[in-house]
Amino acid sequence: MSLTLARMTVLEPRDADVTDTAPDLADECRDGVLGRSYRALSVGIVSVVLLIAFEATAVGTAMPVAARELDGVSLYAFAFSGYFTTSLFGMVSAGQWSDRRGPLGALTTGIGAFAAGLLVAGTAQVMWVFILGRAVQGLGGGLVIVALYVVIGRAYPERLRPAIVAAFAASWVVPSVVGPLAAGAVTEQLGWRWVFVGIPVLVVFPLALALPQIRRRAAGPVSERGQQPPGSFDRRRIRLALGISLGAGLFQYAAQDLRWFSLVPAAAGLALLVPAVLGLLPRGTYRAARGLPSVVLLRGLGAGTFISAESFVPLMLVTQRGLSPTLAGFSLAAGGGTWALGSWVQARARVEPYRERLMTFGMVLVAGAIATAPSVLIHTVPVWIVAVAWGFGCFGMGLVMSSTSVLLLQLSAPEEAGSNSAALQISDGLSNVVLLSVGGAAFGALGGGTVTHAVGSAGAGSSHPAAFAAVFLPMAGVALVGAWVTTRVRVSAKERSAAVARNSEDAQRGTGNSGDVPSSAL
Repeated sequence: MSLTLARMTVLEPRDADVTDTAPDLADECRDGVLGRSYRALSVGIVSVVLLIAFEATAVGTAMPVAARELDGVSLYAFAFSGYFTTSLFGMVSAGQWSDRRGPLGALTTGIGAFAAGLLVAGTAQVMWVFILGRAVQGLGGGLVIVALYVVIGRAYPERLRPAIVAAFAASWVVPSVVGPLAAGAVTEQLGWRWVFVGIPVLVVFPLALALPQIRRRAAGPVSERGQQPPGSFDRRRIRLALGISLGAGLFQYAAQDLRWFSLVPAAAGLALLVPAVLGLLPRGTYRAARGLPSVVLLRGLGAGTFISAESFVPLMLVTQRGLSPTLAGFSLAAGGGTWALGSWVQARARVEPYRERLMTFGMVLVAGAIATAPSVLIHTVPVWIVAVAWGFGCFGMGLVMSSTSVLLLQLSAPEEAGSNSAALQISDGLSNVVLLSVGGAAFGALGGGTVTHAVGSAGAGSSHPAAFAAVFLPMAGVALVGAWVTTRVRVSAKERSAAVARNSEDAQRGTGNSGDVPSSAL
């Protein structure tokens, strides 16, 4: 892929005692992501994503049974959105940590927290402890995902970034196919707890493989020329991160407790969320300003609508159509392959001039998939319709999500990669929190929390189809808004270079939000 930003090349490590020879540099220029120079790093970080993918697909399958046994079906959405709430703080912290000290510490701490959260959730005896475990997972997940994007930005040249992003998507293929079946079988034969407690031990191999390469290629601060010393943190951004996490938590609580009194925590949550979002996301995000702000907004709209809807698919199939957890999870299995296919398509150099059109097409597919899913509430509609629709929707997500990652790195100065990656993931996570909370509130208000008796009973629970329709159909409408936002992500090469230079100057001065393109581009 021919790109114009000369500054987005492999960064010289600041704390590694390494002397590169001319042949080594020549090899790196020729190597692919699995070439000799990058093989250990690529396999290691992709393995981390692989384990996260197994956990994500397994949790979606086991969650209906866990919620039933812990008497927490009414809090079903909270078990998902609790993860995203704490991940918001983790994302901001990881951006600060990575820009000032390198991604190594954020990555290792995040993996440790992720594993600890799995153990807490897997041993929980009540639903709120289970949600606490999910929250600890979220903190770790937020640290890990931002740190991995910083590793990509530092350790790989621009020509390889679309390929490694596509490899991340491809690493979901096997978990998406095997994960639901394995999790369903484990849930039915051994119990849902083993789905959580069996994963942490597997993290040792990818850490051992990737950490030496991360230390060599991506450790240390990017620049020591700014006013802030490399080891310091921007206290204002940390306060905003706490505000966004606390505000999201209050908003979720209000959405789950449908009483007039809940208006108080809802208002308090919004009062914390609004200034925090404005301070942490690029200027112009809320109005889809052209360039990086629209990329960040699109990430939230795509991820929030699709993941929020997907969270309710297994529950809908188990409670409304009587499927087993294994079969309900299997309905999502094909999506891993089509998601990877979409990511592979966007990584082809020949499609770069058409990236915006591909993203628009992708969001239309996402909206169509979400709108089609609740058709199975009509019992004459075959349940395999969900699997087909979700396969198309995941293809669209592969086009959109990977493209937002590529565009973000194109529009980011090196010393802003952590903060901008954090903004991208904040948009992703916050959208999940808000849309899951709103969807969960609608689900509970229409009787969705009373379907506990229907689990595993074919045809039971059919008196509550409106609860599921109230989740899926509004999400499809929001996804169509995302299709419009895709028309705002492109800027010219000249404008892109100017945006990166301006962001770099702001970062060195320690002032301003990143992400604005020149006013002529808005």
